[in-house]
Amino acid sequence: MSSNDNANKEVLLSVRNLTKRFPIKGGILGREVASVRAVQNISFDIYKGETLGLVGESGCGKSTLGRCILRLIEPTDGQIVFKGQDITKLPHDEMRKLRRNMQIVFQDPYASLNPRMTIEEILGEPLIIHKLTNTKEERRKRIYDLLDLVGLRREAVSRYPHEFSGGQRQRICIARALAVQPEFLVCDEPVSALDVSIQAQIVNLMQDLQKELKLTYLFIAHDLKVVEHISNRVAVMYLGKIAEIAKSEELYTHPKHPYTKALLSAIPVPDPTFKKDRVILQGDVPSPINPPSGCFFHPRCPIAQDKCKVDFPQLADVSAWDGVHQAACHFPSDSPLPTTKRTLAAAP
Repeated sequence: MSSNDNANKEVLLSVRNLTKRFPIKGGILGREVASVRAVQNISFDIYKGETLGLVGESGCGKSTLGRCILRLIEPTDGQIVFKGQDITKLPHDEMRKLRRNMQIVFQDPYASLNPRMTIEEILGEPLIIHKLTNTKEERRKRIYDLLDLVGLRREAVSRYPHEFSGGQRQRICIARALAVQPEFLVCDEPVSALDVSIQAQIVNLMQDLQKELKLTYLFIAHDLKVVEHISNRVAVMYLGKIAEIAKSEELYTHPKHPYTKALLSAIPVPDPTFKKDRVILQGDVPSPINPPSGCFFHPRCPIAQDKCKVDFPQLADVSAWDGVHQAACHFPSDSPLPTTKRTLAAAP
């Protein structure tokens, strides 16, 4: 894919310099004494019809970023443009109407469904709120269509969430998000609470729905193999910042940022004849309350130099031939992830 390919694509969502800080209050008067810098000055585009994967360690700000985009959490600073409209400061009533086009699938299907509501009530609620059906019969037909869409039987309408398995509940959550016919979905770790065998079914379902309904996804996850399978492009986050962003194939085969390389080296390899060289990071993730100076990753980086301790690197093109691979590193490496093949010892 060349940079011209991206130029010809329609940008559905544009995020510019998005920042979210959570205040920490203390003392008798409850004044702000510090802040958690969950998301720091992030910018990226999501093109119509694509899936942008967002990965990183727990606590790096992935879910906060996704919720800020939908304004479920109000950003501290920055700009969010959806379909050419700046939605950052939209009044509550206008934002509520806009959410017909922007929906979210939460991580935990056990907690995100009201246990006191039947499936018909859960799926019918957004139809009522947004006035998408006029009669009860019309609403019931739409609910049946949604259940068919996600592979559930129509008899489910009279049952309660506790009567379903985890995978079935997540299908219900997906159906609820699709009820208002959105264009854009934030998928906040939608398979991490499910068994591995069920994860594949849900990911395949989401891919089928994307093709059928022409959806666009921001797919948040910590499982790098799942993200590789579903994403067109992948962004890697570290301590509230984007460390690297590229096409999925390019990032997984030729990562440039040392943090990306460390994450990829930890992916288990099913082939026992292959042994990957692990990149072992020293120390713990710094506190977002008091991040290190310069590059946030330098205290754990195996190639850090004096410049890294002072200057924070900005996202910049690191692969001139495609124009869409960017990394925030002063010394990006062009070498692919090292992999060596070994021969299994014969059984005695």
